[in-house]
Amino acid sequence: MTERLDVPVAGGTLAVFRLAEGGEPVLAVHGITANSHAWLAVARSLEGRAVLLAPDLRGRGASSRLPPPYGMEAYTSDMLAVLDHCGIERGVLVGHSLGAYAVARFAADHPERVRTAVLIDGGLARPLPEDVDPEQFLAAFLGPALARLELTFEAPEAYREWWRAHPAMAGSDVSPDDLVAYANHDLVGKAGALRSGVAREAVRADAGELLELGKPAHRLSVPVEMLRAPRGLQNDPTPMIPAELANAWAGDAPHDRRVGEVPDTNHYTIVMGASGARVVAQAIVRALQSPVEDPRLRSPR
Repeated sequence: MTERLDVPVAGGTLAVFRLAEGGEPVLAVHGITANSHAWLAVARSLEGRAVLLAPDLRGRGASSRLPPPYGMEAYTSDMLAVLDHCGIERGVLVGHSLGAYAVARFAADHPERVRTAVLIDGGLARPLPEDVDPEQFLAAFLGPALARLELTFEAPEAYREWWRAHPAMAGSDVSPDDLVAYANHDLVGKAGALRSGVAREAVRADAGELLELGKPAHRLSVPVEMLRAPRGLQNDPTPMIPAELANAWAGDAPHDRRVGEVPDTNHYTIVMGASGARVVAQAIVRALQSPVEDPRLRSPR
């Protein structure tokens, strides 16, 4: 079951989708060129134990016409608006990819509003040489994901077929219906010139913050679980979050930070595939069952 909420934010309204029904609400934030419908498999796997409130970040999906500013500060303000609008005083927040960085930033800045954070294949950054241009690095690392934004398609089916052939999707356990819903939600324009609705300006703003994105996770004072995929954006053997990076981060606060690997998943299927979604749903349920602690009694590390 999908229900749309329009949440007032700076510059207009943010589209938020209530995925499934029943259980406690959980704020779920998608990746850099994704949209709210990336969470469909996770919502289904929750089986009524929680309901996902999945926004389309500004510049994406049904929020694609929201104007600048973009970037982490804007996303933090928008997430706070969603919690306030939905009457959530302290919530469980889950983020995938860029959404994990956004959740980490929000939880670091507003620990009093976060019960537990769940970071999915994101949240940490590898150190970069000082002479590396962040936007060029992002373009090289995300490669085909960013190239997709420049493509046009004759009809919706052509875009769906593009996704079916994607190396991360081909032969995967992603539901065909979920993939259609995800692709359809991303399309804008007219027949013959359809394209992704992701705002290029939003992606450029995120790239400009690349060197800062991984810092908030190191100052978290709330309980957090990180799940990582062993394979990357193209189902390649280079993961988004290397195991050694995640383990070193968890080792700084072993009682508050947990790290797990979701076997046989890549950066997309860890949330969109059936097996990955089940593991993510289990992490969300664990977060909901964790004791509620007063963040004022903790100190950032």
